[in-house]
Amino acid sequence: MILALTGMMGCGKSSTGKALAELLEWPFLDLDTVIEARQGRSIPDIFKNDGEAAFRQMEAAALTDLLKAPQKDFVLALGGGTILTPDCADLVHGNTICWYLRTSAPVLAARLQDQADSRPLLQTPDELLTRIRTLLADRETAYLTVAHHVADTDKRTPGEVARFIKESI
Repeated sequence: MILALTGMMGCGKSSTGKALAELLEWPFLDLDTVIEARQGRSIPDIFKNDGEAAFRQMEAAALTDLLKAPQKDFVLALGGGTILTPDCADLVHGNTICWYLRTSAPVLAARLQDQADSRPLLQTPDELLTRIRTLLADRETAYLTVAHHVADTDKRTPGEVARFIKESI
């Protein structure tokens, strides 16, 4: 079984994924980390030099390869926008048990306050909370459509969310 975690940047996909993998005694993979290793450079560098469209192609290729791999029991943290690519959304929904880690815009803004400079999609003239609200409004339907389950994270630590998911499967 592949447990995929989706949601906005800052919702806790990586932290929760690591905790969940530890609880299940399964490997943990972070799609962004896989892409960085394949490309030999950081996600911000890819966005800056190649653009978002090229990054989304790299992301789709990496996701396809991971889902075709013989290892079938692992936890996978997706990128915040992975499911926005229709092929990726179909792959995730059809080949994983996907959890949407739902987090409110104010909580995301608080969590991302010190990281905005390293997050390509937050580097806009908009105020941080406004930008996050816009992104969340654009993505919420996609997250809910692709995910099989929802875990609210506002008042939970990553470890608590991981335990909730483990108890639910």
